[in-house]
Amino acid sequence: MPSVDDILEHIGEFSFFQKQTFFLLALLSATFAPIYVGIVFLGFTPDHRCQSPSVAELSRRCGWSPAEELNFTVPGRGPAGDTFPSHCLSYEVDWNQSALGCVDPLAGLATNRSHLPLGPCRHGWVYDTPGSSIVTEFDLVCASSWMLDLFQSAVNIGFFIGSVGIGYLADRFGRKLCLLVTILINATSGVLMAISPTYTWMLIFRLIQGLVSKAGWLIGYILITELVGLSYRRTVGILYQVSFTVGLLVLTGVAYALPHWRWLQFTVTLPNFCFLLYYWCIPESPRWLMSQNKNTQAMRVIKYISKKNRKPVPVSLQSLRADEEVGEKLKPSFLDLVRTPQIRKHTLVLMYNWFSGSALYQGLIMHTGLAEGSIYLDFFYLALMEFPAALIIILTIDRVGRRYPWAGSNLVAGAACLASVFIPGDLQWLRVTVACLGRMGVTLAYEMVCLVNAELYPTFIRNLGVLVCSSMCDIGGIITPFLVYRLTEVWHELPLVVFAVIGLVAGGLVLLLPETRGKTLPETIDEVENMWRSRKNKEKMIYLQVKKRDIPLN
Repeated sequence: MPSVDDILEHIGEFSFFQKQTFFLLALLSATFAPIYVGIVFLGFTPDHRCQSPSVAELSRRCGWSPAEELNFTVPGRGPAGDTFPSHCLSYEVDWNQSALGCVDPLAGLATNRSHLPLGPCRHGWVYDTPGSSIVTEFDLVCASSWMLDLFQSAVNIGFFIGSVGIGYLADRFGRKLCLLVTILINATSGVLMAISPTYTWMLIFRLIQGLVSKAGWLIGYILITELVGLSYRRTVGILYQVSFTVGLLVLTGVAYALPHWRWLQFTVTLPNFCFLLYYWCIPESPRWLMSQNKNTQAMRVIKYISKKNRKPVPVSLQSLRADEEVGEKLKPSFLDLVRTPQIRKHTLVLMYNWFSGSALYQGLIMHTGLAEGSIYLDFFYLALMEFPAALIIILTIDRVGRRYPWAGSNLVAGAACLASVFIPGDLQWLRVTVACLGRMGVTLAYEMVCLVNAELYPTFIRNLGVLVCSSMCDIGGIITPFLVYRLTEVWHELPLVVFAVIGLVAGGLVLLLPETRGKTLPETIDEVENMWRSRKNKEKMIYLQVKKRDIPLN
């Protein structure tokens, strides 16, 4: 009996139906961008200083300009290595006393301002921005600045839990049902976050968004790759990730037009409600239906696809079989990931590279939001670099191989981070150029680990290997906000030094892995242990494990 792939060869591997479905799911992928990196705009921290009603009154009485008010009443820089007292401290002075004049009012209290006592901000802060962010609304600065780190970490905690839990549910109850449920919950929690009256409620709804949004993105990825033929699967998977990059560019424009975080959150969330219409546009995966022994329903979906593609199903192919042969089933175990030397090495190197990819990708984006210059232009330029990264993967993965481009991209990312530390601030064009190279490198490395991970495990633990290793991606996302925002207080470039070390180490570790280009997918542990040896078998291509069955090309 024919498999789904046999039938797709006759009714269209990537014809009208698949192109239409890819476009619809690509929109879903694009709307994931504001959740993944929206912290750059939602949590933007502008220049700020302590608010003082008495200072404001004195400024009005004396007719000071904003610059004069800052010069006369705000403390300057503190000791080397400290945060700016002007952000978090104010002079402990009674600004209402009549002895204070309008020309250098503090001169009569102390010959040197550094001798004046300083105290915490007692009346909140004044922010130098025409818009608003969660930082300015909930005063997430100074002693409360860690709450901004927690905000981004919460969404990554949601990613970690949701991708595992909902991934299981998608295998149990179907792709389409779980996709629609995650869309509904994501859209609802996003709107509720936008109207949250307190930080606590905002954090809860952001966590809920994390629980369902990444899982929904992954389900969309799985669904589109299960609906196309084998020869298009890798390209479609890469382009699905490219649509995320398009979402980054759109996010930049929307954030520039809407500098107030609540309106921005509303705007990037509301389109998700439109995706509920996919109930009538996208069918269930016929491969999943077959895995549940629902062959009649699977054939119904296939006939729907053939009708859309205007290519009838041949009579000889109107009965289905599973894509894998029935045989002895091996039960996967977590110990299998570390039991033998080569698989143990693969597991440790892949886990580190998932962690490093996430840490560098999210970290460089967050650091962009703290850099001088236009946050919108810098974000836009760096997002553009993801397009050549995807193109390089498409052009080199089957010509050059996986290992050297992957290692090189990590080394480029690490070297770019290190070089940025030593570039003077007045050479902004050079800093942007080097940052773009770093962004392209980390994007290429991040996408490459997605493609290679499944090629380094035998069949019976392949899903488990991908799941365990990729979980380090979310661990990296949980830690990164604290690395960026806390280390920046010590030295603005210190996060880049840390990222440089992480990237360079990742590049070196990749060279410990075997090249998988031109090699068959390993079926057993023994085959993995002997992967360094040359093989002459036909290549079986896989770029990301998206289901429990192996689909051979022949």
